[in-house]
Amino acid sequence: MTMRKPVNDLTKTEARKELDRLAAEIAAHDKAYFQNDAPVISDAAYDALKQRNATIEARFPDLRRLDSPSLRVGARPAGGFDKVVHRVPMLSLDNAFTEDEARDFEARIRRFLKLGENEEVAFVAEPKIDGLSAALRYENGKFVLGATRGDGTEGENVTANLRTIGDVPAILKGKDAPGVFEVRGEVYMSHADFEALNARQEKEGGKLFANPRNAAAGSLRQLDPAITAKRPLRFFAYAWGETSSPPGKTHWDVLRAFQHWGLPVNPLAERCRSIGEALAFYREIEERRADLGYDIDGVVYKVDRLDWQERLGFVSRSPRWATAHKFPAQQAQTRLLDIDIQVGRTGVLTPVAKLKPVTVGGVVVSNATLHNEDEIARKDVRIGDTVVVQRAGDVIPQIVRVIAEKRPRGAKPYKFPDTCPVCGSHAVREDGEVARRCTGGLICRAQAVERLRHFVSRNAFDIEGLGGTYIDLLFEKGLLEEPADIFLLPPRADRLSKVLSDRRKEQSAERRAKEGKTDPVKQAKRDADKEDKLVANLLSAIEARRAIALDRLIFALGIRHVGETTAKLLARNYGTLEAFLSAMEGKDAVAELDAIEGIGEVVAEAIKDFFDEKHNRKALERLVKHLDVKPVEAPRTKDSPVAGKTVVFTGSLEKMTRDEAKARAEALGAKVAGSVSAKTDLVVAGPGAGSKLKEAQKHGVEVIDEGEWLRRIGEG
Repeated sequence: MTMRKPVNDLTKTEARKELDRLAAEIAAHDKAYFQNDAPVISDAAYDALKQRNATIEARFPDLRRLDSPSLRVGARPAGGFDKVVHRVPMLSLDNAFTEDEARDFEARIRRFLKLGENEEVAFVAEPKIDGLSAALRYENGKFVLGATRGDGTEGENVTANLRTIGDVPAILKGKDAPGVFEVRGEVYMSHADFEALNARQEKEGGKLFANPRNAAAGSLRQLDPAITAKRPLRFFAYAWGETSSPPGKTHWDVLRAFQHWGLPVNPLAERCRSIGEALAFYREIEERRADLGYDIDGVVYKVDRLDWQERLGFVSRSPRWATAHKFPAQQAQTRLLDIDIQVGRTGVLTPVAKLKPVTVGGVVVSNATLHNEDEIARKDVRIGDTVVVQRAGDVIPQIVRVIAEKRPRGAKPYKFPDTCPVCGSHAVREDGEVARRCTGGLICRAQAVERLRHFVSRNAFDIEGLGGTYIDLLFEKGLLEEPADIFLLPPRADRLSKVLSDRRKEQSAERRAKEGKTDPVKQAKRDADKEDKLVANLLSAIEARRAIALDRLIFALGIRHVGETTAKLLARNYGTLEAFLSAMEGKDAVAELDAIEGIGEVVAEAIKDFFDEKHNRKALERLVKHLDVKPVEAPRTKDSPVAGKTVVFTGSLEKMTRDEAKARAEALGAKVAGSVSAKTDLVVAGPGAGSKLKEAQKHGVEVIDEGEWLRRIGEG
């Protein structure tokens, strides 16, 4: 990464600009990884961005934003499978990369739970399998439903495929399993089975897989279970979701119950009485990694006591009671052939290194991120250089350094372009920003097309069949220029069919020119049938998305700094599109947004700026004429006395930490705000309450102490 000013030396203004930069860069990488399946940054670089963002927010809590990497989980489920809504979200884990970070994880647990230094904090430690997460639902001991994790909220129904895996029992052993129990674990493939599968695929002329993880994921997602049955998949159980009653008081108890019921548990898992023992386990597993026979990318630590897990709860995307301690990256050397400049939907020019293909950690790498022009200058990367490539976490490629002694003669420093390679507009770099952006705005094809791709992506409107290729084609033919045009495609079906027909004829002509053997009449009929089905499926998918949840609409708009989590937070706070738009017209919109817990000033201003642009409002007006935007209600807990209320905590708390109080309030359906306004329902004030208490009195907001708060929520 580019060397930047230490966080402790940042002024508040600099911190705000740095969070602005981080949000844009992280959002671009999230899209590349989760939506386009084309990551251009390493795990190490990605997590360094995330850690810097978190460190700045810790020093300047009033600038805290919610569009950070730690708030994302996977991606929306793919098409072709029925969807399954997880009754208990399947979240991902925070990461630790050093022993100090692992010890910090334990220290945070002690602080949150207010534990003494001598009180034992035991962990369950187990290898982190590099596979595909799955949930198996058992009712009265029988396997009835299986799903992938998807985006953590909604996954794919792969029950039939999971039934083909020998490690997954159709009926649990014993009579003591709860009436409802959802087992969670990892579907994976061993090294030996992976090599045998690829050998068979090559012999049969089939697709070769890059690594065991891809092979496992591709095999489990086969639409035909008969194909999955031929793939050597395995399963390790390590956690659970919904259950009518947990079979024990510790995580270790539940793993033993898994074994008793006939579910496979990793035999290397250990109960560790301290973080020191857990770190010793990590070092042992790291030494044995190459001989395990399957891929792992770290060790997971989980707090053993279930009552502590419940108290610790969750942040937006991960449990506070677990973390993944990752292994160091793998590296290789290769030659940099060229530097390609890509333009994203926000106009950012991103340099991508085109590499001579090289195998790193079992995967062929031909592209790697260069982040930005400062990164190129800092590392003095030149075309023709021999470079060290790294796949941190065994996933995403990154250039680590240049091997200067191998530099060819005459290699010149790279000059970053000051014009957009797509539209030719000036590309400028604002003060305090690392990114260079195209000023072409609405005239830049790259931005228009990328905004449309974002709009139809899985985490937004999720319109199946309208992928990048078709967006490019329809944009080129003038059928698609803005989101509202998508919903005008059904009445323009004849024109749509003609565009696809013309494209099909061009492709057929090219194919005949190359192959010369295909019967043109038969091929034309096959193509026409396929084209008719494609048009029908696309129009059906568009019609199915006319009804859309408010949070997905907000995310789809592509507002700068507004990711999925922020969109959900906005939808939850405003409830309806009408209320949201009305609030954005008000003169106090920025202050009102900033008061929402988790939305800082920079995000608030970006949202307001978006709606202040007349062309954005007009485009939205044209769009919503075709939509039924569903309101989003705050989660409500049955009989909760604070469900739907806006609560502010101020002063110090004595019986729980501030974080624990906020987490508990949100779990009960309350909205936790960072400042007091006329819309606040309740202020919980402890010793040392200051300006917020005065604001509460000014607005006539009810004020109670911690004891009364606990009594109201039934914990006093």
